[in-house]
Amino acid sequence: MYPWFRMAKELWKFRKAPKLAPFDTHVSTHRCWPWDIDPFLELNNGRTLTLYDLGRLPFGNRTGMNQLARQKGWGMAVAGVSVRYRRRITTFQRFTMKTRLIGWDARFTYLEQSIWRGGDCASHILLRMALTRGRNGILPPAELAQALGLPGESPALPDWVMAWIEADAQRPWPPMADAPS
Repeated sequence: MYPWFRMAKELWKFRKAPKLAPFDTHVSTHRCWPWDIDPFLELNNGRTLTLYDLGRLPFGNRTGMNQLARQKGWGMAVAGVSVRYRRRITTFQRFTMKTRLIGWDARFTYLEQSIWRGGDCASHILLRMALTRGRNGILPPAELAQALGLPGESPALPDWVMAWIEADAQRPWPPMADAPS
């Protein structure tokens, strides 16, 4: 089940927080509840991806991205993600989440999110988002950037992001397209 009450709490908590510039980092704290764990008594890997929404949506509000998308009738859809899990989060442990914009290319906007316990990074995601407008498909992210007062061209994406983009472009789509039926 989606954590609607937790999302409402996060949005309420940050409703009067100072605005962020698009490349600033949003920091939030959370707790791993019993309904977040898997049979090994740690934060479930799928739930981790859901909980990353608790950082992304307030980040979008604080940077003005969400309000702009609503005004223009745009949607923002997750179009891909790469995840690294490195440390366990167990029941009732508190953790810190960090969310920031990395940049964009001709089709997608790239965000980075991480979960921390103390000085240790527990997980890290690279997320690709598509800006959409109804049935018109994907819009160029430069439109969002310019509407936010940024130049249309992104700062250079880090090499590790470019490597992921290139590797992902080599994956067949649809998957298993050449497999026998």
